[in-house]
Amino acid sequence: MHNEPWDRARAAEIIAGLTHKEGPTLVILHALQEAFGYVPEAVVPMVAEALNLSRAEVHGVVSFYPDFRREPPGRHVLKLCRAEACQAAGGDALAVHAETRLGVAFGHTCADGSVTLEPAYCLGLCATAPAAMFNDRVVGRLDTKRLDRLMAEAQQ
Repeated sequence: MHNEPWDRARAAEIIAGLTHKEGPTLVILHALQEAFGYVPEAVVPMVAEALNLSRAEVHGVVSFYPDFRREPPGRHVLKLCRAEACQAAGGDALAVHAETRLGVAFGHTCADGSVTLEPAYCLGLCATAPAAMFNDRVVGRLDTKRLDRLMAEAQQ
């Protein structure tokens, strides 16, 4: 994952280029996260002003959707499916295993900056076992051994 460093001028450019879109709030926020890896707090008033919204409205959108990050992610992002089907297939135990091994709770990044652990909600591969997403790669049939390999890869 390679994101641009936060830059106010670049953020303004992204916002200005998307204000004409239908439903621009989500479009802009996704584009900002795509560029910077997260939605910086400093961008909330910029988006609000550009779209003639209150800061509270923009903050509400950012905080409502779990896919928006408020902090820069680690070098790798590991998303474990937390949907009911994956939970029933052993996902809860894998979630506890990942939190324990990485030393962080969901929504946080390891102290060394290597991995951000995030929840995912239905990756569409839950027929036989839990699923995960490692950076942009979907991984099905997740078990402890496969999860350990992903975490080891992420911490290299």
